[in-house]
Amino acid sequence: MSPISHVSRTGIAIGLALAVCLASGPASPARAQDPPVYSLGVVPQFEARALADIWLPILAELERRTGYRFDMRGSATIPVFEASFEAGEFDFAYMNPYHCLVAMETQGYAPLVRDGSRMLFGVLVVRKDSPYHAVTDLEGQAISFPAPNALGASLLMRAELTRKVGITFAAVYAQTHSSAYLNTVLGETAAAGGVMSTFDQQPPEIRDQLRIIYETQRTPPHPVVAHPRVPAVVRDEVTQALLDMAATPEGQAMLAKIPMVQAVPADASEYAALRELGLRDFYVK
Repeated sequence: MSPISHVSRTGIAIGLALAVCLASGPASPARAQDPPVYSLGVVPQFEARALADIWLPILAELERRTGYRFDMRGSATIPVFEASFEAGEFDFAYMNPYHCLVAMETQGYAPLVRDGSRMLFGVLVVRKDSPYHAVTDLEGQAISFPAPNALGASLLMRAELTRKVGITFAAVYAQTHSSAYLNTVLGETAAAGGVMSTFDQQPPEIRDQLRIIYETQRTPPHPVVAHPRVPAVVRDEVTQALLDMAATPEGQAMLAKIPMVQAVPADASEYAALRELGLRDFYVK
């Protein structure tokens, strides 16, 4: 089985099964010459098939560059993804910055690569034709969020709306960024929390019906992380492969869909600094 055909069939399974979490860890080679297989978990910002379309070509290219095999592990919801990485089920994972802090503390995951072209921040959107213009106008209203612990879209947003803006609101968890935006377009909630990157990636028929009325403070964006059981040489090779991909037009185009427009090495200290934001009071186990 070629690496690319392995990744493609894995992607089909993920798309049809809607991301069932499997057991973790490198698979034991059937023969001595078989390359090891490493799992990669991806935070479900979008529906499973869209994530597969983004990540399977990247994993195929990683297989070509490193000689290892990669098995994409889907999660039906963000809370399922959180339970999986807190249990150490992924060898590698792509996660939000606060997830990275929790993953470092619970399992010793290490950040490898992140986007160096931007910072992550949350956006609060309302329908373009809604009567809400200032964020204080949302006092007592229902606001949709992807999940409690989506960093910019929910965790940081809820903390700032509560502490900084000083409004009360009813949180509605829609499971994905796309669903949160759709709730507001359909009038089921007065507003929706998201992040700029997922807002920009919405179809025009969704994005063009919304306007941004609030933005949170900035943090370093989502990293790719590795579990400490992954050998250091493998972590280094995967890191270098991602950086080398970003140096080619084809690889840059693939990574930009994550989005990771400019791949740079990630440092654990960048994510440890998130402790200072006092978000633990808003983190939901």
